[in-house]
Amino acid sequence: MISRLPVTIVRACLREGRGGSPTAVLDETPLSDEERCRVPVLAGTSHAVFVAVRGSAVALRFFTAEGELPACGHGTIAALAFLLERAGGSEYRGALRAAGRSFAGWAVREGARVRAAFEPGSVELREPTPAECGLVLPTLGVGRDTLTPGVRVASVGRARLLVPVNSRSALAALAPDFGRLRSACDRFGLLGCYVYSAPTRSGRIAARMFAPSIGVPEDIANANSTACLAADLAGRGVTGIAVDMGDSLGSPATITATARPGPVVQLGGTAEVTGVVRLP
Repeated sequence: MISRLPVTIVRACLREGRGGSPTAVLDETPLSDEERCRVPVLAGTSHAVFVAVRGSAVALRFFTAEGELPACGHGTIAALAFLLERAGGSEYRGALRAAGRSFAGWAVREGARVRAAFEPGSVELREPTPAECGLVLPTLGVGRDTLTPGVRVASVGRARLLVPVNSRSALAALAPDFGRLRSACDRFGLLGCYVYSAPTRSGRIAARMFAPSIGVPEDIANANSTACLAADLAGRGVTGIAVDMGDSLGSPATITATARPGPVVQLGGTAEVTGVVRLP
């Protein structure tokens, strides 16, 4: 039963203290997967994170209205803020586990907010096939005059398409056909499409993540896709990025990522625990 279940709402990946992606975080509880999928819907969030403390390790499970995800970057940042709030004090460090993979995460209190970071794991990159590009890209509304070289299929848990465009204005103008996009992504087993602008010299980038296949037409903040981009750009000499998302949805968010040879990526973001609600 999920009625009256207490859920902590965390705004993950804030930008200068504003916006962020509201995320439902709650203790592991005996629920069916169908009930877990209802939690973000009832909480008014795109994602829900279930947290199970098992000795010295913490297991995480991530759900959207469409089902379970093997990983969720902004959900992990939200979970770390939740764990710090639960532990009290000024810092939290722990071993996290999701989808059979263990990794370290940490969080530090900064006033009323929390700075959190973790390593999402290895990123797989490949060139897309002509069929993938031919079917998926037209559904985004990306014109030949705005698309730039470097489309990649990237995976950290599930595959997605990284699509570069030449400017922030071109990114802001996108109006995907979500029905066709979902059909195209489902055909190739893609999570969705992460469209991003050319990085500035300082590594500042704007991005939008379209993922109707998991019940999220557009994501306010998608940290795992940012990790994929950081791994791709590391091969071109860009070792640190800050990605702005959520502006088209009225909720500005920023995700940071650094990459070192391997590539090994570390994701970071600021979060704020806004309170506890009970599901209707």
